[in-house]
Amino acid sequence: MIAAMWMRSTMAYRASFVMTTFASFAVTGLDFVAILLMFSRVDVLGGWPLAEVAFLYGLSSVAFGLADLAIGSMERLGQRVRDGTLDTLLVRPAPVLAQVAADRFGLRRLGRVTQGALVLGYALLSVDIDWTPVKVALMPVIVLSGAGIFCAVFVAGAAFQFVAQDGSEVMNAFTYGGTTLLQYPPTVFGQELVRGVTFVLPLAFVNWVPAAYVLGRPLPLGLPQWSAFVSPLVAVACCALAGVAWRAGLRSYRSTGS
Repeated sequence: MIAAMWMRSTMAYRASFVMTTFASFAVTGLDFVAILLMFSRVDVLGGWPLAEVAFLYGLSSVAFGLADLAIGSMERLGQRVRDGTLDTLLVRPAPVLAQVAADRFGLRRLGRVTQGALVLGYALLSVDIDWTPVKVALMPVIVLSGAGIFCAVFVAGAAFQFVAQDGSEVMNAFTYGGTTLLQYPPTVFGQELVRGVTFVLPLAFVNWVPAAYVLGRPLPLGLPQWSAFVSPLVAVACCALAGVAWRAGLRSYRSTGS
């Protein structure tokens, strides 16, 4: 209901909605322009051609875009903690997490999803994939699982803001920074970083691991082939841990004292 209210508010100024959505589309598209500029000077990046890098980019952008659309407002929690307006949400007969996620719901974020989907479509038309029924069925699973993992990162980052109170930029380092990292092949990064985003903060399961299987490439860090199918389990585990962190953060909230 809160999200619907903000959508009605947004659509009251439709020209503004169109312009802000296009702006989101254009600004996020600059990330892919940067990749195109790189490939104007090289044929492969870390052993990956343009079409395969576009495949990584599209998967990461669509997954992150869906998470940002659904729960991106969590980054504003620190402001509510600092000014005490979180108290208003605590007295309402609705889950606080849902209220924070739906607060100032930005339909304009569809621009990011659309831009990522177009790049993914280009990649699917350009890349040479030996399609099988398993790979076809895996594609929507990759996107939804990736969105779930990013949602967990958003929630965990919001839980951290109960303690830090002004930790939105730390949160953005793992959300916006994470999707930027995943837009490039793992072979351009050091092994320590790849291990970190595989076994510590498992962002690699958003696209690196399942995408390598779909493309017929060796999986990062020599992981076995079956690990390409564990993204849904990783997403569930991440969401469960983020839920625990959220409940702990909410219990520690003491308002402003005013």
